[in-house]
Amino acid sequence: MAERRRDAEFTEYVTARTPWLRKVAYLLSGDWYDADDLVQTTITKLYINWHRAAGVENVDGYVRTILVNTFLAEQRSLWGSRVVLGTANDEGPALNADLDSTLDLRAALAALPPRQRATVVLRYYCDLSVEQAAQALDCSPGNVKSQTSRGIDALRRVLEPRPVDAPKGVRS
Repeated sequence: MAERRRDAEFTEYVTARTPWLRKVAYLLSGDWYDADDLVQTTITKLYINWHRAAGVENVDGYVRTILVNTFLAEQRSLWGSRVVLGTANDEGPALNADLDSTLDLRAALAALPPRQRATVVLRYYCDLSVEQAAQALDCSPGNVKSQTSRGIDALRRVLEPRPVDAPKGVRS
């Protein structure tokens, strides 16, 4: 009976939070297929440790830590197995969104080193404080600050608008 209740609580949580996990995983990995794999691995690890997760004050923070640590571990590994599970349902652009800017930002984010990408996603997408991001990444707040600063600087360099030269023979 307790096992059924435990499984029901786990299923309810995962059903409610999977879209959010998938978005965070996509921002980290830059690919919907990799994001789905990352979410699946995270959910599996969460199920194994659900007894521990159910007892923490912030379950979302616990799961986010699993997700980020799984992503960083995959980035450090020399090789990884890739299994595509069905088709990914890419989310369409939001109405009235600047699609070009969104694509540019995603490409620039994907070009960041994994640790910088993780800190930028945690700080600005997940809206974590420096201390919360440091706890999720298991590092010092100073490390989060420097990685975030470097990541933002790199994004600014890539996304900075450049003046367009007027074609020859055209006067302003």
